[in-house]
Amino acid sequence: MAISLILHRLIVLARTGSVTDDFTTVWSAARRFIERVPVYNEVYHHVNPHYLYNPGATLLLSPLGLITSVDAARPWFILANAAAIIAALAWLTRLSGYTLSHPIFPIALALSFATEAVTNTLVFSNINGILLLALTAFLALTSTRHNIAAGLVLGFAILVKPMFLPLVALPFFLFRWRSVLAAVIVPVVVNAIAWPITPGANDYLTKLVPYLGMTRDYANSSLAGFAVYFGMPEWLHRVLFLLFAAAVAVAVLALLRWRNVDQWLWLTTSSAVLLAGVCLLSSLGQAYYSMMLFPALFTVVRTHSPMHLWTAWLGAFLCLSPLDWWSPHAPAFGSWLNTFLPTAGWAIFILAVATWAVVSTLQHHDGLQKLDRSAVARKTDT
Repeated sequence: MAISLILHRLIVLARTGSVTDDFTTVWSAARRFIERVPVYNEVYHHVNPHYLYNPGATLLLSPLGLITSVDAARPWFILANAAAIIAALAWLTRLSGYTLSHPIFPIALALSFATEAVTNTLVFSNINGILLLALTAFLALTSTRHNIAAGLVLGFAILVKPMFLPLVALPFFLFRWRSVLAAVIVPVVVNAIAWPITPGANDYLTKLVPYLGMTRDYANSSLAGFAVYFGMPEWLHRVLFLLFAAAVAVAVLALLRWRNVDQWLWLTTSSAVLLAGVCLLSSLGQAYYSMMLFPALFTVVRTHSPMHLWTAWLGAFLCLSPLDWWSPHAPAFGSWLNTFLPTAGWAIFILAVATWAVVSTLQHHDGLQKLDRSAVARKTDT
């Protein structure tokens, strides 16, 4: 079943493509970089997909422009992302304590390739599969104390998608300063190198940054997108923003105790909450970013996990569901559900993890105190 789903996504859906085409914009920008013409020359008030990468990411992606035909480049890019997703799921299976011959691996493959996130990543031909592998690598390297390598991987993820920047909090909370430094230095240094050699680099600041600060009212599943689309009063939007920002903060802080009890659980759930918070609270949220929750979903096999709650799975389902709700009998309502069910999913997931983190800490305080290595060390010192 897993193999048939993967082949169907690749041979049928991805090969057919979609009106939404993320790859052509990236390839075209890479070609402009190679041909030495201004990279940021798009008309940003049009609704078609835009090139949103900074000069450093442009330099990193520029080898795509060496392929002179977009039709020749696209299949390889899709295959690279599919392979990255499979590799990430295999790695997560091993990190969860199972061999690849265990049924959990093909089940994970089948469920993942059935999701909207993976399906549309391949159909739209974007880079999210590679970013999922980068996230998995960062979490794995952090858990094994390969601090510089973890920081470098996170730094390149931030370079391509700044949405990963909040994950710097994870090595910060572990006092892994080399990892923090590497994660910050990579995007700064690569952009410093790329800026003088990127044609029209200043257009990134004058054209693209203002566009990125706007909240678009189409294909936007963020809370801000919901507010703009339905004309929500500004005061209500602010109240909801503060409510969910507080929920993210509560979840992250309440999960801190688990870093010394079950570090893998802490890394995966904290990263999931932070990234779900970015999707919900930023100016643009898109459902296919929900695949970054995959590492947290694997914690369902652990003794303690927020993924034992049905509410957490409800949130994940709403984010990842492949269901298309559009119907000729209620086209507007179906379109609303397709766009804004992920909004509800991120919100429910964040609230579920925050609730679990607080309640589990209160219920198991004594046990956590005994298992907390730092607490044991303090007790020994005294």
